[in-house]
Amino acid sequence: MTETRAGPASRFAPSPTGRLHRGHAFSALTAVATTREIGGRFVLRIEDIDTERCRPAFEAAILEDLAWLGLEWETPVRRQSEHLDDYAAALERLRARGLVYRCFKTRREVLDDIARAPHGRVAAYVGAPLPADEEARRLAAGGPFAWRLSLAAARAALGAAFDALHFTEIGRGPEGQTGPQRARPELAGDVILARKDLGVAYHLAVVVDDALQGISHVVRGEDLFEAVHVQRLLQALLGLPTPIYRHHRLLLGPDGKRFAKRDKAQTLADIRASGVSAEALRAELGFS
Repeated sequence: MTETRAGPASRFAPSPTGRLHRGHAFSALTAVATTREIGGRFVLRIEDIDTERCRPAFEAAILEDLAWLGLEWETPVRRQSEHLDDYAAALERLRARGLVYRCFKTRREVLDDIARAPHGRVAAYVGAPLPADEEARRLAAGGPFAWRLSLAAARAALGAAFDALHFTEIGRGPEGQTGPQRARPELAGDVILARKDLGVAYHLAVVVDDALQGISHVVRGEDLFEAVHVQRLLQALLGLPTPIYRHHRLLLGPDGKRFAKRDKAQTLADIRASGVSAEALRAELGFS
């Protein structure tokens, strides 16, 4: 388990599933700028729990690109794949309190359940544990399952504190949200925290990592603003500190779409190879 270091800190946490592009550079530089504003530490974390898509070559490229941009970070770098025991321990704490349950439904079945929900309900999945005998039969058959956070059990565990959960946003959410915000984990429903074949899912890993690394300011794109709601709930259930959040705007390409790996956005390696200097790119992105 990583020791929590003293003092404020922000972080940049890419996944090594492809090469970095302008959007990643903007996010990393925004995190560095936040680090300077708070007089804190800059932390780089490699979020590599997606074993099918993550590649060591992409991680090496991330380090190369960030060094080219002129960034410096704490070492050693935390790689999620090396800390699965930390996430398993957090999941076990939730399981022991009856806050998670095994869900054997396929993605198609979950979507069908959402579609059948009463009119006006939020389009999020809310389920329930199977009867003990049925769960035992499914487990004996070796079927796949996911561990889901039970929103109903979480609400019961926290009582009135559930509706009082809040966080502070110092950037701007996708609808201009800024300042104190009420957390609304009910919008996410019963989210997946882990799968049978994968020790952890995004929400749980991020919450555990941020706490262990002493991250006081989470800096990331506004597309992840909605993730705060369930992450704030997990922080409350696990007794973890709540960072201050700064969600920044997303860079858009000439077509008006945000830069994305899946769309084969121009990479930082391409930009570097074209003769553009790191100083010029930083200036283009608004950082001197």
